Amino acid sequence: MALAASVALVGCGGEEQAEDTPRAPDTTQLAAQEETTAVPAQGGGTAVTTSRQLSADAAMRAAEAALAQCTGNGNRVSVAVVDRSGIERATLRGDGAGPHTYDSAVRKAFTAASFATPTSELQQRTQDAAASGLRDIPDVLMLAGGLPVQAGDEPVAGVGVAGAPGGDLDEACAQAGIDAIAGDLR
Repeated sequence: MALAASVALVGCGGEEQAEDTPRAPDTTQLAAQEETTAVPAQGGGTAVTTSRQLSADAAMRAAEAALAQCTGNGNRVSVAVVDRSGIERATLRGDGAGPHTYDSAVRKAFTAASFATPTSELQQRTQDAAASGLRDIPDVLMLAGGLPVQAGDEPVAGVGVAGAPGGDLDEACAQAGIDAIAGDLR
């Protein structure tokens, strides 16, 4: 899906002129896209950071595959895919899924992306009273069913599933979502 854009330029006389800009490259098949931001640095120059984000297309494909896996197993779930910053990219609430599953799926995806760790592993770690303070971080949910998505060694997203009778089943569906886009993660 190529994007075309037009820019309206206002001249001194107030009239508008349209100027076509070049078409953006087709990114529908790229699961991880780069986003570059220039930030003023202390020395007067600019410091540039680059982060990779999961595309909307890949997020939707992952969510659909995770939902299909759980639905095929007879489970009524919600699925959420968030970007590296924890912002929702795709969320699906399956037929018959309980109302609590939507929020739980989003929070599991957020937790997996934030810590770049499966939530089942975090759940085990926070059984210890010393680590249980992590549970107090807003929007964090330390229950199995959330998995981080990696592009190479870099975390780019999180997938969360909630509603199956057991976190291990939620996690298996989240893995099916990641497997559906694994070939596109570069």
